[in-house]
Amino acid sequence: MITSRLTGAFLALFCVAVSNGVAAEEVGSAPRSPGACPVAATGFADPMTAPHWNGWGVDGSQHRFQPAEMAQLTAGDVPRLKLKWAFGFPATILTFAQPTVMGGRIFVGSYGGKVYSLDAKTGCTYWEFDAGAPVRSAITVGPGKVGWLAYFGDQRGNVHAVDVETGKALWTTRVEDHPAAWSTGSPTLAGTTLFVPISSREEFLATDPKYPCCTFRGSVVALEASTGKTLWKSYTITEEPKARATSSTGVQLSGPSGAAVWSSPTYDPLKDMIYVTTGDNYSDPPTNTSDAILALNAVSGKMVWSRQVTSGDAFNIACAAPESGPNCPASKGPDLDFGSSAILVSLPNGKRVLIAGQKSGVVTAVDPDRDGAILWQTRVGRGGHLGGVQWGSAADNSRIYVAVSDTIFGPVPPGTAGGQVSPFDPNVTWLLDSKTGGGLHALSLESGEKVWQTPHPGCNNVPGCGPAQSAAVTAIPGIVFSGGLDGHLRAYSADDGRIVWDEDTKREYRTVNGVAARGGSMDGPGAVVVGGMLYVSSGYGLWAGTPGNVLLAYSLDGR
Repeated sequence: MITSRLTGAFLALFCVAVSNGVAAEEVGSAPRSPGACPVAATGFADPMTAPHWNGWGVDGSQHRFQPAEMAQLTAGDVPRLKLKWAFGFPATILTFAQPTVMGGRIFVGSYGGKVYSLDAKTGCTYWEFDAGAPVRSAITVGPGKVGWLAYFGDQRGNVHAVDVETGKALWTTRVEDHPAAWSTGSPTLAGTTLFVPISSREEFLATDPKYPCCTFRGSVVALEASTGKTLWKSYTITEEPKARATSSTGVQLSGPSGAAVWSSPTYDPLKDMIYVTTGDNYSDPPTNTSDAILALNAVSGKMVWSRQVTSGDAFNIACAAPESGPNCPASKGPDLDFGSSAILVSLPNGKRVLIAGQKSGVVTAVDPDRDGAILWQTRVGRGGHLGGVQWGSAADNSRIYVAVSDTIFGPVPPGTAGGQVSPFDPNVTWLLDSKTGGGLHALSLESGEKVWQTPHPGCNNVPGCGPAQSAAVTAIPGIVFSGGLDGHLRAYSADDGRIVWDEDTKREYRTVNGVAARGGSMDGPGAVVVGGMLYVSSGYGLWAGTPGNVLLAYSLDGR
């Protein structure tokens, strides 16, 4: 039952891809040309001496702001960006990983289970590594005992270390034995320790009325980076789940569960602390560490403090079906996870602030030096199951830039243009609401006061278009980049929010590796700017979005 439901969901995505012009034999075929880099183009330069973007948020503070010397792209340059090359991910119709750029190379995972090393300027392929499971987390690069290593998690609860020069696996560590565990957030490297966030798909498995919901607990695992040895593991819920009740279908229900860590941990070198944000509980009873910001001692993993922002939030996808299933907790939500990393910033007066956006549509700032005391809260969106702030904001020295999702989709007649078959019922088609959601906000770091806000420019009656801006935000001096479910990547003036560049990625591409490829919705990963070029994945086709399978590279000189 579980397998059939999940398979049905991805078959639905496949059907949408075909209807959007990507033929099945093109998407699933082997590359017509390997696109390999010339033999002479080898050698990995010291990545710290050249422009780079490492992991999810550039560095452990997760600010997603690329300074001028690394971006090498000015605000005046951005309107002249043109497509330079495109890379097609083979055998997949879903793109959900953010690229890392280090030492002149790109490292990026794929839904097909492969990790690729590409040349940052040309897109040619140095090597590919088969992880055996989809790789959604951004890659983190760091020094090994000899040379440099690429670290990443997969969708089976494993963490891998691969030699960046050759693609050879050095170690693989299973960090969570729960069968539903996976890693969505990028690992964070601090010194010689790798901090790995663990989330799960159990929230989705609960749609099966025969599934005994739920026993997964979110966690952070600290690994010795050179060997993969586990140093400590800290659960977001200290109490182990136990039998609680029996569902209406006679299945054992357990709890507490959930509080997954969906995003990359934030490292505080001043206090040697790790900060993580958590999701909701999957089953009753709700806990006081769900929908929260947690502080963990980086050496021991001990929880130092927690700051819950929304209490009593127990939810799983059984609650989202037209009629709530037997695994739906009593509170039925409100499903207001933190899906984005906390951003650690320092104000001009020396005060430090930890800021995170939530699916509630509220941005919360806490004091990391006073046990997470709330400093300010600002509402930017309506919030909801797929609402508010989804995957991440960006911050410069004075402002935080926050994109709003607030997406809504509903049933429409089967075969409607731009629709996607529901994973709950193959006779129902979903379509995004073309008038609800979206918008980019600039807030003061010090007070949370709104400096400016720019609404989504509108869908212009494009079938299947939704205005939600769910993807993580990226900033460089003077410019903020935000991608949306409509497939557009837009650049906004950091001064006043004016849109100065707008690229529609939802089309077919000729790729450097010969794979038929098409762009789609932008959700999850954001743009990455390094050395005068911009890189972005397109094709996050979940929840009525448009699927795709392409990584795009833009520069001032184009092709």
